[in-house]
Amino acid sequence: MSLTSSPLPEPGAPMGHFVSDLPFDPNEAEVRQSAQSRFAEASQRQLMWWQFKKHKIAYWCGIFLLVMYSTIFISEFLAPYSQDTRNSDFIYSPPQPVRLFHEGAFVGPFVYGRDQTLDMETLRRVYTDDLTDVQPLRFFCSGDEYDFWGMVPASLHLVCPAEGGEVFLLGTDRLGRDVLSRVIYGARISLTIGIIGVTISFILGIVIGGLAGYHGGWFDAVTQRVIEVLQSIPSIPLWMALAAIIPVTWSPILVYVGITVILGLLDWTGLARAVRSKLLSLREEDYVLAARLMGARSGRIIGRHMVPGFMSHLIATATLTIPAMILGETALSFLGIGLRPPISSWGILLTEARSVNIIALYPWLLFPVVPVILVILAFNFLGDGLRDAADPYK
Repeated sequence: MSLTSSPLPEPGAPMGHFVSDLPFDPNEAEVRQSAQSRFAEASQRQLMWWQFKKHKIAYWCGIFLLVMYSTIFISEFLAPYSQDTRNSDFIYSPPQPVRLFHEGAFVGPFVYGRDQTLDMETLRRVYTDDLTDVQPLRFFCSGDEYDFWGMVPASLHLVCPAEGGEVFLLGTDRLGRDVLSRVIYGARISLTIGIIGVTISFILGIVIGGLAGYHGGWFDAVTQRVIEVLQSIPSIPLWMALAAIIPVTWSPILVYVGITVILGLLDWTGLARAVRSKLLSLREEDYVLAARLMGARSGRIIGRHMVPGFMSHLIATATLTIPAMILGETALSFLGIGLRPPISSWGILLTEARSVNIIALYPWLLFPVVPVILVILAFNFLGDGLRDAADPYK
């Protein structure tokens, strides 16, 4: 905008006028007023969504997590092999790169076949690509049979090896099992254990912390002492002690439920203190007093009037608690006291790489740590975005 002005006036002289040379646009004021009214009439949820979309990293991390959690419903379809399929001729086979061109001609996605020899000095299997054996990948094909969600027999896979061929995009383990397929199956356990564990933790934290903050008195004092004792015990030894109690005769499903409950029971203390501090300040508000005078019970006052006042804070807390649950399950399984085969989780897959010698010889066995890192980072960035969106008026 170009402005014309006169030189500074003398003391006591009238001030000069600043005039714009641009033509007057009558629609500009209407557009500005419409934007202001749209913001003023928006609900709290809309304001949070608009603020959240401004945080691009958190937005894309949310999409990434949504995709990851969507895959757990179709793990059998996405995995090239069943999680227990063994290829005895390809033990500790390194990853096979996918190629598109063979001798200058476009073939489409394919892998080369492999020949195996035994190194007599080191007794290691050595795999070399057979450049004359082109094995095109098949899509939406029939492969290993499986029971979809343990109920519906099926054999449809997204990607399959060529007829009579093999494809190991992330290599194989000591039993010749495809690492990629096991990572896909393991996502179902590792991702859901965080959601279920957080649900248990939130129920305990909101109920116990809400009652302590609303009523106070002896219940609050006892609750705070119990929380202090639990928080003073190191997490890993406490997890190990409780996990060791689980009988070895339990089925894999019962062990999964037991580990989930353990993680949920030990992670409610921080949330309970946060809820307590919030309710201590909210219980003196006028709307809480009005609800109490109208005869509302404590549970209704806490659940319907007080907790929704800081629900956005609870959502942000959940996104930061889920990674702790995933890491807890990974740590317990890695130490051998968590989930046990035949269940597959990212922690169980990492037990294959506990030895330094194994990592040095077969580094692709560390691939299961990649989704763990990506999911943890995504949850942390998502939590930052939700925390900022919780205060859309700033």
